[in-house]
Amino acid sequence: MNYLIGIDVGTSATKTVLFDELGNVVTSASQEYPLYQPRNGWAEQKAEDWAHAVLDTVRKVVQESGVAAADVKGIGISGQMHGLVMLDGDGKVLRPSIIWCDQRTGAEVEDMLRIMPRERWIEITANPPLTGWTAAKILWVRKNEPEVYGKCRHILLPKDYIRYVLTGEFATEVSDASGMQLLDVPNRCWSEEVLEKLSIDRALLGQVYESCQVTGTLLPSVAETLGLSVETKVVGGAGDNAAAAVGTGIVRDGTAFTTIGTSGVVFAHSSKVLIDPKGRVHTCCCAVPGSWHLMGVTQGAGLSLKWFKDEFCQEYVAAAEAQGCDVYDLINQDIEKIPVGSDKLIYLPYLMGERTPHLDPDCRGVFFGLSAIHTKKHLIRAVMEGVSYSLCDCNEILQELGLEVRQMMACGGGGKSPIWRQMLADLYQCTVKTVKQQEGPALGVAILAGVGCGLYPGVEEACGRMIQEKDSTEPNQEHAKVYRCYHALYQKLYASLKENYKELAAL
Repeated sequence: MNYLIGIDVGTSATKTVLFDELGNVVTSASQEYPLYQPRNGWAEQKAEDWAHAVLDTVRKVVQESGVAAADVKGIGISGQMHGLVMLDGDGKVLRPSIIWCDQRTGAEVEDMLRIMPRERWIEITANPPLTGWTAAKILWVRKNEPEVYGKCRHILLPKDYIRYVLTGEFATEVSDASGMQLLDVPNRCWSEEVLEKLSIDRALLGQVYESCQVTGTLLPSVAETLGLSVETKVVGGAGDNAAAAVGTGIVRDGTAFTTIGTSGVVFAHSSKVLIDPKGRVHTCCCAVPGSWHLMGVTQGAGLSLKWFKDEFCQEYVAAAEAQGCDVYDLINQDIEKIPVGSDKLIYLPYLMGERTPHLDPDCRGVFFGLSAIHTKKHLIRAVMEGVSYSLCDCNEILQELGLEVRQMMACGGGGKSPIWRQMLADLYQCTVKTVKQQEGPALGVAILAGVGCGLYPGVEEACGRMIQEKDSTEPNQEHAKVYRCYHALYQKLYASLKENYKELAAL
């Protein structure tokens, strides 16, 4: 039997899974690490923490499985997108990584718009300049930390730093590179025009591969440490959402998924380049060669629920520990008793600013409609509904652009919640399904590794053999009628508060 490893370098933890070639989980391991917020709106992590987590979890799954080193044919890497990793000439990390949800680069985005018109940015990179994306972060470091920028010889994304640790290769692939604002997305290569306009040396960037192409093999020292072979191949892999798409079978036209992780995403596959001229949703190269995806992003999806749980739900945490169950299972049981609409309470999930559809780094979270009748359960349900309204905004824009979605899958931690899936089905007005496999991005990049190693002829065929559907949730029309009214009011609230957000940011 042949085996494959999928590594997912997430925001809260790295998860590594060893699969057999049929997609069955042999063993898995995860390791958490901290998030640093030196200032309001900033978010950083240490690349070294990711590396230690990857090496520890890969070594653990290999040892626990007892699988022979020669039988592990390939490794795929997924990771949080947009993070900036800067290395010196010796390959040493120069500063903590500025990660995807960091919002410090508003001035740099304005600089980019002065350098080149917004319309041209969208034509080349398929997206307008964005605060969370990598190009603006590069400009921020150059402006604010010139001594760091002067030492920089390599610019990598989070998962591509892991590739360097494993193989010694400086490389990336099309799906993750699409989120740097430096890639010519329609043509799947670095944009010489953008690099020239921003005065960024092309030599700082790695070679661009397709997601299932082999980018290197394990360094001898790494192979020995991990208990693997120097013949083990490492493929391009994919950004977390592109990897999750493969891991849930979203590899053909008409298919889409919603993921509720730290951020929330509505992601649809397309065999042709479709670009939103208003820049509300992102177009990127997807992990299937010759295809693209459109993606709407909610910054504070699962983050909103985790924040509320961590700060205000200590009794749920204590009860879960006493009962030996998942704290979110207890939360789901309780909020099921709260009516749709949370008794006229609406939450705006803008803890870290917002991307789709507002592209506003200054907006912040709001509970609207609080009264003395509301309990903690109401607030929790309102948080989940507010995230769902934001995801519905994303889905409506995809429909507006002509994407006909016939199959919506749910994944991520939030996708495990039957109540959250019901909210999505009611708002989307379509069936929401899950797959039997729960590994998402890790499975997706393992599939890509299998294709790169020649175990499967292509990504579509591999998904057909390895992925099975599990649950199916149908819309509740009575709930949907109520939600339409609440969603309409939710959409008005941002417009009402937009100028106030700017005032708050200026204080």
